[in-house]
Amino acid sequence: MSPPRPHFLVLTFPLQGHIAPALRLARRLLAVAPDVLVTFSTTEDAHGRMFPTKPMEHGGDNNAEEDDGRLEFLPFSDGTEAGDDARLLDSKIASFHAAGARGVAEIMDALAARGRPVTRVVYTLLLPWAAAVARDRSVPSALYWIQPAAVLAIYHHYFHGHASAIAEHRHDPSFVVELPGLSPQMIGDLPSFLTDSTDPSDVFHSFFTTIRDLIETLDKESPKATVLVNTCQEMEVGALDAVGAYDVLPVGPVLPSGDESGSGIIKPQDDAEYMEWLDAKPANSVVYVSFGSLTSMARDQLDELLLGLEVSGRPYICVIRKDVKVVLAEVVAEMHGRVKNGVVVEWCDQVRVLSHMAVGCFVTHCGWNSVLESVASGVPMVCVPQMSDQRMNAQLVVREWRVGLRAQVDDGGVLRAAEVRRCVDEVMGNSEAAAEVRQMAGKWKGIVAEATGKGGSSDRNLIAFVDGARSEF
Repeated sequence: MSPPRPHFLVLTFPLQGHIAPALRLARRLLAVAPDVLVTFSTTEDAHGRMFPTKPMEHGGDNNAEEDDGRLEFLPFSDGTEAGDDARLLDSKIASFHAAGARGVAEIMDALAARGRPVTRVVYTLLLPWAAAVARDRSVPSALYWIQPAAVLAIYHHYFHGHASAIAEHRHDPSFVVELPGLSPQMIGDLPSFLTDSTDPSDVFHSFFTTIRDLIETLDKESPKATVLVNTCQEMEVGALDAVGAYDVLPVGPVLPSGDESGSGIIKPQDDAEYMEWLDAKPANSVVYVSFGSLTSMARDQLDELLLGLEVSGRPYICVIRKDVKVVLAEVVAEMHGRVKNGVVVEWCDQVRVLSHMAVGCFVTHCGWNSVLESVASGVPMVCVPQMSDQRMNAQLVVREWRVGLRAQVDDGGVLRAAEVRRCVDEVMGNSEAAAEVRQMAGKWKGIVAEATGKGGSSDRNLIAFVDGARSEF
């Protein structure tokens, strides 16, 4: 009897910023080895939004297949009702963990019964229970870390002897802490879950406790936990060395391998008129603005943002999500009369936009996916970080790679119009500083292309991971 084919169960938390890199990794696993099978799994609610034409009926056939059956989409139950947005809050997270673990266990058992046993579980960073589910079935697991290696190192050191130093000064953003293997860090640049969310009253406290549980989970692995990181060796040399407690494999940036329009990524209808608009613009002339899939926006922030873009005098494309438009219906109704130089869309194919020759600057919240896509496209950034890892991501952009600058917000956290204009001019203007940023952006584009290309450092690491999984049975 021939041994089973390598079969990776890729599990992800039901947020767009987790689903996209997890699905891209699933496709990369298929690409590097023709004998590999992958089952991609997120919650039933998120699965239903990925495949809206496939009705979700309890007990029905909710799976989908691609790539001649090598990639299967199979949702797990997380114990919440479809559309229950409160599932991510403290009151829901414990039940989410328990029900999710049961749901994934059922999937693994069902796959084994079908003659398609899982040989390796790969899970994203807010699913610490996934490793225990795998261990109970004698299946090895690996964490897929979808943030910078530097953030992983910070979390590791926080929960291994450095919590008190950070906790004591967490309200002093300028205080500098020193963590093993990392350059000195200001409190204000650390992940917000360590400075804002340690308080049980914080709305994101459950994320802090989940990260704590995740680090404890990694500590239980023997001899070392395996961690795939969505970065490349060349981008974070020091930080990767600082997480030597784990068997870390940088396999990124894991980017889409072409058009994602049919790939299950959650997105609204896309008529791509903005691409025709971009086609008519000169090279490096357009400002692209997007603050991600989660960030909310108050009326004064939207007013200031659009005013700043208009007074910059440069063409721009600005993403204002549908849910933001609904909340800010009054200002959106007034908006069209003020938009002279740009276009406003509810969604766009970000990788396509950033890859377009007309785009010369990205004003971003610094989510890690956005940062990686911008670096891979060679587009300089104006960083407006808000929460989680975004402040650390901005530091990497500005200090480590020198491919952008950080915008300053006022005491109320609002990015004012004058600052929008200043930052855009500083990145896209004719100064020596702007030229250096563009030069560095081009340099890092080349480095990333080499790392992710055939025979590059990340490509070799992913192949080694697959080969290691193949040798385990």
